Amino acid sequence: MDRYFVPVRDFVRNHPNWTALTLGALAAFGFQPLHLWPLGLASIGAFGWLAWLSPTLRQAFLRGWLFGLAHFTITNNWIATAFTYQAEMPAVLGWAAVPLLSIYLAVWPALAAMAAWLVARKGPLPVFALAFGAFWIAAEWFRSWVFSGYIWGPFSMMMLGPWDRPGWGVALPFVGTYALSGIAIAAAILGAWALIGRRWAMASTLAVVITAGVYLPAGNPRDGDLPLTLVQPNLKQDEIADASKFESQFQTIARLSVPQRPVNRRLVLWPESGVPDYLREGYPQRYYNQMTAGGDPAFARARIGQVIGEDSLLLTGMVDLEIGEVDGRERAVGAYNAVTAIYPDGSLGERYAKAHLVPYGEYLPMRALLEPLGLSRLVAGSFDFIAGPGPLTFDLGPFGKAGMQICYEIIFSGDVVEDGNRPDYIFNPSNDGWFGAWGPPQHLAQARMRAAEEGLPVLRSTTTGISAVIDARGVVREHIGRNVEGRIDGFVPPPLPATWFAGLGHWLTLIWGVLLLVGSLVARARARR
Repeated sequence: MDRYFVPVRDFVRNHPNWTALTLGALAAFGFQPLHLWPLGLASIGAFGWLAWLSPTLRQAFLRGWLFGLAHFTITNNWIATAFTYQAEMPAVLGWAAVPLLSIYLAVWPALAAMAAWLVARKGPLPVFALAFGAFWIAAEWFRSWVFSGYIWGPFSMMMLGPWDRPGWGVALPFVGTYALSGIAIAAAILGAWALIGRRWAMASTLAVVITAGVYLPAGNPRDGDLPLTLVQPNLKQDEIADASKFESQFQTIARLSVPQRPVNRRLVLWPESGVPDYLREGYPQRYYNQMTAGGDPAFARARIGQVIGEDSLLLTGMVDLEIGEVDGRERAVGAYNAVTAIYPDGSLGERYAKAHLVPYGEYLPMRALLEPLGLSRLVAGSFDFIAGPGPLTFDLGPFGKAGMQICYEIIFSGDVVEDGNRPDYIFNPSNDGWFGAWGPPQHLAQARMRAAEEGLPVLRSTTTGISAVIDARGVVREHIGRNVEGRIDGFVPPPLPATWFAGLGHWLTLIWGVLLLVGSLVARARARR
C-alpha cells in the first residue's frame, strides 16, 4: 500500500494549494445530482488532514479558502444557466458570476479551518477533526444569514439517501442541518486518520455505519386523508414571460387540474409563476390590459374557479403589485412574489409574500449605484420585489393548516415555520426552470431536509420539475421529473409530532457545535498528558 500512499502524500505536501482546490471540487460531486457521497466524504476527510498539516495560521486559512472556492464554484454551477434567460446582460457573465460569488462563500470554510488549526495546534488529527466539525457548524449558520444569507448546498445534503429512503435525514430532527454537516465532516476526517494510521477496525466500522445510514429503509408510509392534485405544467423558461403564450399556458395548466373523480374536498397546487394574470382589484386598467385575461381580474378569477371545480381549493403562485403615485400618475412601484388561495367562486384568500428574496433575481442590491453601470435583475422588470414578513401559517379549514415557502426560501433551515403556529404541511411552489441540470435535484434535496427537520410534509409544485410530494421523514412519495408536464393525484402525507429541532431551532445547532468543540478540547488535553 505504501507504494501508492507515499507518492500521493509527497505530492500533497509539495503542492498543498493545488490539492486543496482539487479536493474542494471533488467534494462537490458528493451532492446531487451525481450524489457520489463516498467521494465527497473522502475529499473532506483528506482536506482535513491537509489543513491540519498547515505550517502556519495563514496557510490554514488559504487552504480552506481554496477548498471553498472550488467547492462552491462546482456546487453553484447552475447559477450560470440563469443568465441565459435574460437579455439585459451578456449570458457569459454567468460564468464569471459563479466564481465571483464563490470568492465570498469560500471565506467561511477558510475561517473554520483557521479556527480549528488554532485549537488543534501541535495536537493530533482527531483534535482537529472535532474542532473543524464544530467550526463548520458555525460557518454554515453564519452563511445562512450574513448579507441576507446564502446557504445553498450545506455539506449534510450529501448524507441524504436516495429519494425513496431517508438516509441520514433520520438524524435531522435531533441535530438539524448544520450540525449534521459538522458531525459528518468530523467523522470523515476521523476516517482519514484511521486509514493513515492503519486503524483498520475503526475505518471499517465508520464505513459500514455511514453506508448503512445512507441506505436506511424508509419503512411503511403513513397515509393522509386530504386529497391533492399537484400540477407541473412544464412552462418553458424562455416563454414564461411572453404575453403571447399566456393563454396556451393557462389552457395547459387548466387541463392538468380538472377533477378526475368526484371528491368531497380537494387541494389543488400550482407552481410559482403558475398564474400570469393580475387577479387583485385596484390596479390601473392598463396593467390588466397587458397581463390579465379579458382585461378583467374578476373574469380571470372566475375561470380559475371553474377549472378547479366545486369542493376544491387552489394554492398558487402569482404576482401582486404595489401601486404608488409617481409624477402625478398611478403606477407600479414594487411587486410581491406571492402565494394566494383561490376558491371555486373565484374569491381570493389570504396572501403570503416571499420573504427571502433572491439578490439580482428579484431585487437589485444598491440599485442607485449598480443600475447606471449596466447591471440589472435577471427577472424582467424595472422595479424590485418587496419582501414579506416571514413564515406564515394559514388556516384553510377543511384543507388543513398550510405553511408557505416560495422557491429558494425552503433552503433556510430553521426559518420555514411560523413561530407558535405549526402547520400541517408546507407548500413550496417554485420555478426551477432557471436552475439548469444541477439546481433542481439540489433544490429538491434541501426541501427533503426541511421536511425531516420539522417533521412536516413538503408539497413542491414547480413549472418544469422536479415536483414532488415529500413526507414528514424527507422521503419522496411521488414525483414528476424534469421537463415533462404532469400531475400527481394522491393525499397530503400526515405530519409527525414536533421534532427537537422544531422546538429548539438553532439552539440545538449551538448545543451540537459546543459538544464537538468540548470533545476537541478534551482530546487535546488527553493528548498532552
